[in-house]
Amino acid sequence: MKPFYHFSDEENKQLTHFFNQIVISPYVHYQEFKYVVSELCQLKRVPGFFVDICNSIKDERKQGISDIHVLRNCPRDTDIPELDPDNPLADKYKKKKTFIGEALLETFSLLTGTPLLAYGSRHNGDFFTDVVAIRKYSGQLTGFSDSELVYHNDRTAHAVRADFVTLLGLRCPDEELIFTGYIDGKELIKHLSEELQEALRQPWYRTEFDVYSRETNSRQISSPDHAILKNHHSIRYLDTLTQVAPCAPVQAKEALIAFMQAMTKAEKQRHRIIQGDLLVFANQDGLHNREKIDIQNKENAARRWLLKTYAFRDEKQAAQYKDYWDNGIFGRVND
Repeated sequence: MKPFYHFSDEENKQLTHFFNQIVISPYVHYQEFKYVVSELCQLKRVPGFFVDICNSIKDERKQGISDIHVLRNCPRDTDIPELDPDNPLADKYKKKKTFIGEALLETFSLLTGTPLLAYGSRHNGDFFTDVVAIRKYSGQLTGFSDSELVYHNDRTAHAVRADFVTLLGLRCPDEELIFTGYIDGKELIKHLSEELQEALRQPWYRTEFDVYSRETNSRQISSPDHAILKNHHSIRYLDTLTQVAPCAPVQAKEALIAFMQAMTKAEKQRHRIIQGDLLVFANQDGLHNREKIDIQNKENAARRWLLKTYAFRDEKQAAQYKDYWDNGIFGRVND
């Protein structure tokens, strides 16, 4: 994908200086961290060019021009530690001492008006999580493996799902070609008749939780029955784990087969995240995957580290889930 904006080295330097002001750990004192970032935004201390970029992205979303954007040469932490593949989260807590990446993602969330979402049963409820390979999940269907990922929405089986996913490249080995693919829901439904779309809008399907979700929360086994299509082109689907519900009619299976064929036919976008890339896309209005195009060294590829946030579309959308808040913390879902 062509970047929506490529920061110059001078712009990168200005942003890095701005984010260096924020020294509070978002993993220890998230509310204080968020307050400081919010205050700096309200005082208009953020470099103006970054504000303009965020406003332009908001405009493109509102006008339906694009729901996927890339910013290149973003500021990131200069000291990116090697993480223990057996327990990268605990290792990050010990080793990561600066939070430039987290400050960038928090500021981006505030400026685009997309409040962050976290899950209480994952990563100790952190609002910033890591897409890294955990050794025990090697070869398994989860974002925390060293494997490819099928087309999906993040947290497909869960009742509360992000509207946007943002990924920041912290460590992306140059020799390994790993791409993120994206199918826009508007492109996918072009290959489905009105009759098939109507079938896919019925609660005739259910989705199993992935292996990581089941292990972090034993109650997470399968979703209630749900539709695959909602609104005009929103999608709820995880390839290989979304199936026809047991009591669904025959046309449900036929519609699912047609949906899978439409995925193959639909126009796709692909982006290789390099260090300093910020990739943000609509989670529910499209599907994304991970493709390993050319791997020279499996162990080196497994060192890839993306910093990730989930976000709601806006404050109004977030407010619909206030009954889910964990201990009253806005955006942290008790799952």
